[in-house]
Amino acid sequence: MAQKPSIPKGTRDFSPLEMMRRTYMFDTIRRVFRTYGYAPLETPAMENLSTLTGKYGEEGDKLLFKILNSGDFTRGFTPDDAKVIAAGTETGGAPLNAMAARICEKGLRYDLTVPFARYVVQHQAEITFPFRRYQVQPVWRADRPQKGRYREFYQCDVDVIGTRSLLCEFELVKIVERVFGDLGINVTLKLNNRKILYGIAETIGHADKMTDITVAIDKLDKIGIGNVEAELASKGIGQEAIAGLRPILELSGTNTEKLARMKEDIASSETGMLGIAEMEELFSYIAAAGSTLDIELDLSLARGLNYYTGAIFEVKAKDHAIGSICGGRYDDLTGIFGMPDTSGVGISFGADRIYDVMLALNLFPEEAGIATRILFINFGGPEQLASLRLLQQVRDAGIPSEIYPEPAKMKKQMEYANRRGIPFVVIVGEDELASRHATVKEMHSGEQQTVPFDKLSEYMQH
Repeated sequence: MAQKPSIPKGTRDFSPLEMMRRTYMFDTIRRVFRTYGYAPLETPAMENLSTLTGKYGEEGDKLLFKILNSGDFTRGFTPDDAKVIAAGTETGGAPLNAMAARICEKGLRYDLTVPFARYVVQHQAEITFPFRRYQVQPVWRADRPQKGRYREFYQCDVDVIGTRSLLCEFELVKIVERVFGDLGINVTLKLNNRKILYGIAETIGHADKMTDITVAIDKLDKIGIGNVEAELASKGIGQEAIAGLRPILELSGTNTEKLARMKEDIASSETGMLGIAEMEELFSYIAAAGSTLDIELDLSLARGLNYYTGAIFEVKAKDHAIGSICGGRYDDLTGIFGMPDTSGVGISFGADRIYDVMLALNLFPEEAGIATRILFINFGGPEQLASLRLLQQVRDAGIPSEIYPEPAKMKKQMEYANRRGIPFVVIVGEDELASRHATVKEMHSGEQQTVPFDKLSEYMQH
């Protein structure tokens, strides 16, 4: 019995219609990135596992897809080692992570930022700083698949590295505004600063548990404040400190009012006050340039990634429930590869999530789903030869066109055009050949026009 074809969970096929829409989306995003002076870059799908591990926090490391070494990697293994591999857990013998290191030297990239940092360090002698790049490629995460969350998905990253100027953060705000404006998606941009979060942790007496605090409060939207507080308590954070954190997470008012309140709450933290100063500077740039974006200072925005050190970004669609698009400032990501004190900032647009929002809200223009604009009806004989000459003419003019591959009944060819969503049909029959005028039928309205052969390309471009 033949095996039923399938694909791994958390992955998707993309039909021609889906690919045309995705191409429209990617082209729009790339155009905005280029407008702001960013150059394209690509890195391999797989990286050395040592490049990836330890960069995403403990939870992120668990989601890395590891690639099994080729060859006889079991040489020297004990029976207990085999049990560990079969069970996928630490059941005696070597711990599973140590085992993975022995049999897996490579992994699929988890994001585009760490490979970007690796590239910058590896090619620093060839790069002009500040270095501005964009990257549109797939990433992989061994996560549990669910609505809006895939194991294989595309990210569209834009980063600048080699400067600490907050003008870079401001430009990213404007890129967010332009990308989603051009795509027709209403979004809210949420901002925070990791230095402010450190100031909060320091003020409540738990600077040593900064990672535990950020990982927990980053889940606030998903699990609610009660569960966040329970998770904090499980990490050894006392009830008095947790009680001090609640009013900060529930702070309301304008962005200016929130910053003013935070100045009072974390005044004793030098790092926290520096974060507030950075946010005030960023908001001053936004106010001076003006913005159509809904921008909110959200002090519960934490982002669990360990490498963020300054501003944090998160974009959420207003009209459709979907996961976030995010980014932030990292002051020493390249330091782990031997190039310290090189600050960068970037934002990552999750293409699959943006696509889902656009599809749900019917935001793709009709032409984004059209591969062929003109179908020439095939009558065979001299009419077919004339159609081929006209087909070449309109293709030379850059109009996507095709001819039905064989002479067939007119009804069958028209039905083909309808099923394909081809908007125009060109008819060159015996009468058209004699008069040297083609009949152009607009399929949606059914209207027909007679167009001279030598004017067909010009007519179809209007």
